[in-house]
Amino acid sequence: MKRVLSILASCVLFLGLGLIAPATAGAAPYCGITWGSLPTSEAGMSAAPITDLRAGRHACYDRLVVDLDGKADGYLVRYGAVERPGIGGRVALVGGADLEVIVLAPAYDSRGRATYSPTRPSTAVNVAGYSTFRQVAFVGSFEGQTTIGLGVRSRLPMRAFVLDGPGNGSRLVVDVAHRW
Repeated sequence: MKRVLSILASCVLFLGLGLIAPATAGAAPYCGITWGSLPTSEAGMSAAPITDLRAGRHACYDRLVVDLDGKADGYLVRYGAVERPGIGGRVALVGGADLEVIVLAPAYDSRGRATYSPTRPSTAVNVAGYSTFRQVAFVGSFEGQTTIGLGVRSRLPMRAFVLDGPGNGSRLVVDVAHRW
C-alpha cells in the first residue's frame, strides 16, 4: 500500500508540474529576425552617385549592398511591381516575389557619365546558389533616382538601412530572410 501511495504521489507531482508550464509558449523568431515585409523608406535625395552593387549570403538572410561615393540619404524598398524609371513598364524578374529597391541617388556623375553600368543589367549580380535571391537587375537611373529589381523566392521578411564607409562613401543594405 505504501508503494502504491508513493507511485500515486509521484504521478500527482509530475502532472502538477505540467500545470506550472506556460500555456502559450510560442516559437522563437527565426534566427531572432523580427522584421516584416511592409515597405521601408528614408526621405532625402543624394547627389552621391552609385558605384557598385554586390550581394552576400549569410546564415539567416541574403544581403544586397549598394555602394555610393558619398552619403546615402534616401531609399524606398517595397514588394510589388518593379517599374522602369522615366519610361514606365513592368520589369519581369525571376522568383516568386519582386522587391523594388529605389535609391534616391543617381548612377551617373554631374556630367551625365555613368558611375555604375553593369555589362548585363538583367543579372547585375550573380546570385546563383543563394537561398532567397533569384535575380538582381539594374533597372535604370533617371532624374536622380536609381531602381534595382530584386527577384526573391517569395515574400519574406526584409529590412533596409544605411551604413557609413568605407572612406567617405556609404552603403545601402537590403537584407531578405531565408524564411519567416
